[in-house]
Amino acid sequence: MLQAADKNATEPGPTDKDAPKEFTTNKSGLKYRILRKGRGAKPVESSTVKVHYKGTLDNGKVFDSSYERGEPIEFPLTGVIKGWTEGVQLMVTGETRRFWIPEGVAYKGQRDPNGMLVCDVELLAFTAPPTQAPPHVRGRQPHARQAAGGNTH
Repeated sequence: MLQAADKNATEPGPTDKDAPKEFTTNKSGLKYRILRKGRGAKPVESSTVKVHYKGTLDNGKVFDSSYERGEPIEFPLTGVIKGWTEGVQLMVTGETRRFWIPEGVAYKGQRDPNGMLVCDVELLAFTAPPTQAPPHVRGRQPHARQAAGGNTH
């Protein structure tokens, strides 16, 4: 698995000089912009991701940070708030994005923190979900013959 640029960092790394200043808004209200470009594939909803992140309230107060704890965190995308599930699927490995997550795709007033969340997320790595073999390669084929020694032809 990949490692953060500085495992002991207490803040996300520098923003790319050519990073866009404007943000994009999805239908859900999730806003985001790329801070640092990455390379590679994107996770899917059923992936388990390894990230470094810093979460703040819209007033700038930090409510959670893997940077401050000194180690990234790994979790399934299906086990976090909808804004994270939606947003992290847009990322590629090595990328850092800032997300503005409205309450409707965050905790929905059901727990603290309430209101808009601002999260800087660095996608370090992810594991793809297992794929199921197509029906034609699952188990023994009806037309296959058993050879001496137990091999199927």
